[in-house]
This record gives sequence, C-alpha cells and structure tokens, in this order.
Amino acid sequence: MDIKVGKAAIAEASEKLSNWGRWGKEDQIGTLNFVTPDHVARAAKLVKKGKVFGMGIPLDSNGPQSGLFGGRWNPIHTMLATGTDAIAGRQDEINRMRYADDAINMPVQAATHWDSLGHVFYIDKMYNGHDAKNVDSRGVHRLGIEHTRDRMVGRGVLLDVARFKGVDSLDDGYAISNDELDAVAKKQGVTIQEGDFVIIRTGHMERCIKNKAWGGYAGGDAPGVKFENCYWSHDKKIAAICSDTWGVEVRPNEGPEVAQPWHWVVIPAMGLTMGEIFYVKELAEDCAADKVYEFMFAGPPLVITGGTGSPINPLAIK
Repeated sequence: MDIKVGKAAIAEASEKLSNWGRWGKEDQIGTLNFVTPDHVARAAKLVKKGKVFGMGIPLDSNGPQSGLFGGRWNPIHTMLATGTDAIAGRQDEINRMRYADDAINMPVQAATHWDSLGHVFYIDKMYNGHDAKNVDSRGVHRLGIEHTRDRMVGRGVLLDVARFKGVDSLDDGYAISNDELDAVAKKQGVTIQEGDFVIIRTGHMERCIKNKAWGGYAGGDAPGVKFENCYWSHDKKIAAICSDTWGVEVRPNEGPEVAQPWHWVVIPAMGLTMGEIFYVKELAEDCAADKVYEFMFAGPPLVITGGTGSPINPLAIK
C-alpha cells in the first residue's frame, strides 16, 4: 500500500476507518469491544505449561525518559517510613508499630503502559465524537483509562519482526509494512484473529538495555509500523496493538506535515487500544524455542479516574 502520508491521508483514513457509533454513541472502549467472554475463555485454554512472562519494565530512576517528549520524567520513588526510622523509635509513640512505607511520582506513560482513548485528538474531537473539551485540568472526563479496567484480557500474539529479519534489532527508522507483518505471522504459523492483543517485537528496547544507554528511545528515532498499519489493524479487527518501542509507529515519521500520523487515526478515529514500552525479550525467546506464538494475555490498567493512560505489568501466560 503506497500512501503519501500527510493531513490528506489522515483525513481519508479517519473517514474510512472510523468506528464512531459502531458500538453505540456512548461507547468509551473502542476496539476492546471485539473481545467477548468467549474470546477470554478460549484464551484461557492456551495455557498449557503455566509459564508466565512479565512484560513491564522497572519503575525506577533508570527508565527511558529523557525529556524528549512532553517533559516526561522517570519514576521518582520516595520512602515515607524506613527501617532506620523504626530502629530509632520514631514510630513507636505516634503509630505504635514499626513499618516501612513509600510513594511513587511518575507520568502515567513514563514506563510500560496503555494509552487511553482520551490521549489523542483529531482537530477538536476524541474517539466516538466526544469533544476535546472533555479533557481539562481535572482529567479525562470521557474515554479515561478507568473504563478499560476489566477488558484487557484475551488472546495474545507475538509478531517477532526482528527474528524474522534475522537481526537482534531493527534499525531506527525501519518501517514495518502490512505485508511484512503478514509474512511474519505466516512464518510463525499463527493467524491474527478478531479480538487479539497483537505484540510487535522490534528489538529496540533490548538494544538499548544491552548498550546500557536509552539514548533517544523515548521520543527519538525508532523502528515501527508504517502509517498503512491503521488499515491492517482495522481489517484484522484486533483489540489492541503493542510494541517494545516508545510509540509503536516508525520514527522519523513518514512525512514532515504532522507528528505521529498513525496515532491521529488509530486512537481518535478507530478507538484502537495501544500498549507501549513492552519488554518482550524472554517471551520472544520462549516462543522461538517452542514455536508457539499465541498465549493468554492479561494487562489490566490501574483504575486511574480520568487518566490518559496507565502504567502496567502485562502478562503473557503459556
């Protein structure tokens, strides 16, 4: 699919691929509607060995945020009560017990996370025609992440593009086509089905971890899907798409007219849930070893009322 990516292409795709009204005018979960109780029950049957793979990265000061996008920072972990406080007797008189306590301060999308459908606007609208004015200083009043709290479970499929290409990591700027995703699935012996949680491995995160330097990982150049992927995701009727990169789509973006053009379509027009900054190294190694690239997926968000997203530790269970 040869597309000149710009505002015209975004407008055309937004019209052709719109899911506004598909699940009713009050819908707030978009493509997660594709996941039915039957899908969840069938996903549970994929568990054969009891192997569990956590795909969240640590919430600490060593994370990927460097301020390249929106001034996001890495999680700040603060101790509120410690063992030294206890030993010093500082807790005995007031609390009459000895304990440890702490707090964490972080942007909701600083580490492994979901984007909510209130995260990106197209002109002055959010998904399903909701007005962008529904997001203010008090939060996302429509399409907040809390509406997905019991919907992030189903069949997961790993598409290991890096392994398919025979490389440890795709180069920054490498654009993954729809045909290539189909070729990867065919090579792995797996078929993308309605309601799937599709996870794409580029190797980008693993490269950064190996080099012990995040560089421009969060906001800079990266491998990722081409703009045309919005058509692929719509045709496959997937529930969500996830990646081991910061933004799923390729960077630099395919045209200079807008930033993150794929985001402009998949979130506000399609209502497609996306997960970013997934750690998939161990899962990918296991899938390559046993040739099984499907599994039960579970990645519930924190119930952040009015959140533009949520940090998660998603699980693949085989």
